[in-house]
Amino acid sequence: MSGAVVIGAQWGDEGKGKIVDLLAERFEIVARYQGGNNAGHTVVHGDETFKFHLLPSGILEPDKICILGNGVVIDPEVLVGELDALEARGRSTAGLRISMNAHVIMPWHRLLDQQSEVSLGSLQIGTTRRGIGPAYADKASRVGIRVQDLFDLGILQKKVAAALAIRNREILRGRDQGPLYPNKVVEELAPFAARLQPYAADTSLLIDQALKAGKRVLFEGAQGTLLDLDNGTYPFVTSSNPIAGGACTGTGVGPTKIDSVLGIAKAYLTRVGAGPFPSEADEERGAKIRDIGAEFGTTTGRERRCGWLDLVGLRYAVRLNGLTELVLTKLDVLSEFASIPVCVAYRLPDGTITEEFPAHQSDFHHAEPVWEERPGWNADISDATEWDQLPQAARDYVEWVADQLGIPVTLVGVGVRRDQVLAPHGMEAVARSAR
Repeated sequence: MSGAVVIGAQWGDEGKGKIVDLLAERFEIVARYQGGNNAGHTVVHGDETFKFHLLPSGILEPDKICILGNGVVIDPEVLVGELDALEARGRSTAGLRISMNAHVIMPWHRLLDQQSEVSLGSLQIGTTRRGIGPAYADKASRVGIRVQDLFDLGILQKKVAAALAIRNREILRGRDQGPLYPNKVVEELAPFAARLQPYAADTSLLIDQALKAGKRVLFEGAQGTLLDLDNGTYPFVTSSNPIAGGACTGTGVGPTKIDSVLGIAKAYLTRVGAGPFPSEADEERGAKIRDIGAEFGTTTGRERRCGWLDLVGLRYAVRLNGLTELVLTKLDVLSEFASIPVCVAYRLPDGTITEEFPAHQSDFHHAEPVWEERPGWNADISDATEWDQLPQAARDYVEWVADQLGIPVTLVGVGVRRDQVLAPHGMEAVARSAR
């Protein structure tokens, strides 16, 4: 076996892109397994900064195969735009492979997403309004359009007409929006289909053949554990399964092909959109974290809500994903705080103290944090190149988190660049399958 999964251990935005970019050089294949262009990650590669929404981070590594798996929903216009932008900067996209079974975000998906959020009023979930949820809904309803359909005009026309016979009724309920016409939709898709066809492949077979040949595959998730459709803070979740199990269904491989799972977590915590957030900081300190950490969405530009590390949520992530190790990013952001609160447990409405994530949403919505204060280090750590160069208090913070979770912290981020990542136990301890 030689498969490793990189998964967000919080509400997303943990810095997965940089870690995947860092690890990609040790793998032959990087495969993204779910989500769409509602996710985004910023990667600083050398003196260049890249912002991706669909492309796997490993696309920056030469001679890598980068896969968009069948669990991803793909907006053709967005993907073609990313490919064109990357090539305009002198980067090759020859290594990209797109699953023919991946579903396509269609124009009606974006319209329905926008209408749904507006209609919810004060109960809005906070989606990115990019059509992700409706695309997954059509997939589950078996009226979705797949990548392979784009390359057969006859099939595409029939499927678009069948889908619009259902979805136009919903579209017309919205204000100032006429119906979509199948022929026009197909016509507008044609140039994107032509651009993407060379990348289409049986990616499940490709991964299986690579694993059998002893090659190494890095499975990349979008969003984070607490946004998982089945196990996250429902209904304030995404429409797919970001947890490690999603790597199997989202790329078409069996679970026995994976032997390490890296959870990525910030040294604090952020959340985008609505929903409960027990460890959210007060306005003043939350704003300070946001400013220092540049906590604004890559995809939407929205301000992220900021708070302190939540060990209850991280224990849940360890359990759901079977995490074998943790990567702690953005430790440098905490350098200006003399004292650092950490949520170690929840006080539930009935007065019960628990270290486990509540199964009932009402308990979670009304949970109050139980804090433990950890000493700060009051020093700039962004120039550290070795673990031992960190102040003792910073090292103690990381080691204490590892002890609380019962898994090692194998990488620690102290800045935005890929060379600002420290390995407390040496790089050989990171991702067993990459050895």
